[in-house]
Amino acid sequence: MEKPSSNYGLLRLKSKDARSAIVQKLAGDFNLTPIIAEAFYQQLSLYFQEHANISLSSGEVAYEAVASEEPAGKHIRLTRKVTVRLKLLDFNTDLEALAQYGLAGLRRHRLARLTRQAYDQGALLSYEDLAMLLTTSPATVRRDAYYLRHQGLFVLTRGMKHDMGPGLSHKTLILDLYFKGYTFSEIERQTNHSEVSIKRYLADFIQIASLLRQNFSPGQIRRIAQKSERLVREYLRLYHTYHKADNQRLSELLTPAQTGSEAKKKSSLSSTSNPQNHE
Repeated sequence: MEKPSSNYGLLRLKSKDARSAIVQKLAGDFNLTPIIAEAFYQQLSLYFQEHANISLSSGEVAYEAVASEEPAGKHIRLTRKVTVRLKLLDFNTDLEALAQYGLAGLRRHRLARLTRQAYDQGALLSYEDLAMLLTTSPATVRRDAYYLRHQGLFVLTRGMKHDMGPGLSHKTLILDLYFKGYTFSEIERQTNHSEVSIKRYLADFIQIASLLRQNFSPGQIRRIAQKSERLVREYLRLYHTYHKADNQRLSELLTPAQTGSEAKKKSSLSSTSNPQNHE
């Protein structure tokens, strides 16, 4: 009995879809073999999903920003880009900011929100990016960022990250607040960082501190954790500072939580070893 694929010409029909047409065009236009053209098509499809096929909610825009791990000095054309979803209009909070602080206050409120959202998605906005999004000048954005930082808010832009100089990184400053007893909500409010970002910094700190406690050298820790020399140095200094102070949060952070069975077993051993329990 003849197969349906032969009966109805299914293989020939499948070769007439849009995917096959694009692959054929790639092969012809760039002198590629069909296999290489197919690989190009698959890669381009991934790029489209990552950068163009973005679903947006009311008030949001999709924006191409430089990935946060890209180093300074690299030509902007050669940097890796990340498509981020930014809440440009948020009437719930924007109207309140406008009523309380006027147009300048509204602009600063949006600037803080946009930089935080971009960073949470693995990107950093430049002053030029923010000027375009907020329909103002880079000089005004720079002044607004300076104003917000002096109000105690972290406004992490691409320029600020790469121009921080010898001072402590924002990650170390945020963790310092955590070990001083501030809640996540308080740290979020003071630093303009989400709880997700704060927990990510804590996870990195735990990894570095745990490696130190296993007697790895700073150089080995840097290679294993794949963090910069400066960040490892700051985190180790932070660990030593609060370890000497017998900080409760540090102790809880680096002590594995006991399971119910382990806690019960420990309690049982404790009671049997106590002579007062054998009267």
